[in-house]
Amino acid sequence: MIVVETASRAAILISGSGTNLQAFIDRQREGRLAFEIAVVCSNRADAYGLVRAERAGIPNCTRAHGEFADRESFDRSVAAALEPYAPDLLILAGFMRILSPWFVRRYEGRILNIHPALLPLYPGLHTHRRVLEAGDSHHGSTVHFVTEELDGGPPVLAGRIAVEPADTPESLNDRVQAVEHRIYPEAADWLATGRLRLSEGAATLDGEPLDAPIVRDF
Repeated sequence: MIVVETASRAAILISGSGTNLQAFIDRQREGRLAFEIAVVCSNRADAYGLVRAERAGIPNCTRAHGEFADRESFDRSVAAALEPYAPDLLILAGFMRILSPWFVRRYEGRILNIHPALLPLYPGLHTHRRVLEAGDSHHGSTVHFVTEELDGGPPVLAGRIAVEPADTPESLNDRVQAVEHRIYPEAADWLATGRLRLSEGAATLDGEPLDAPIVRDF
């Protein structure tokens, strides 16, 4: 087992079951995460990811978006809840909220998201169905920086799978999720250790520009 010295603190934002969150928790438990999960925050009190956080002994919080007049008011409340934990990076793990420009600017260069498609293909929802309808030969998921453009921040790392003749949206969902659990912690480690940076709207890895995401085939 390789134990990595923890140099950074992360906040993980969720809305649902927290399968990607669990991948981070598992790696932290194994000593293979380059940062500490300082807090988990959800916009839904019934999110099962909060149970995962509790079981792992990770502080957590809930901010119900329906209690706020607009996106920015909600985002300011989330930022206030995160402030005591001083996160160096934010990881969106199934956080089903569009972030306000205020929030993105506050944490510029420190927010990662994962999208279930090979960006720039298929931003938005229902990616698995859209891939099958298009007859694509490959599908996957992409880790990207978060900017004010929805699913439009610089892509960093993608996991790619071949689409099989018998695939359905449900089977693709399961297969893509398994890929996400492997690539998302890797990309987050890059950001936590300073290898990955966002500068003037572009991503760099080890000082070299990432004109396209690194692709891993699974």
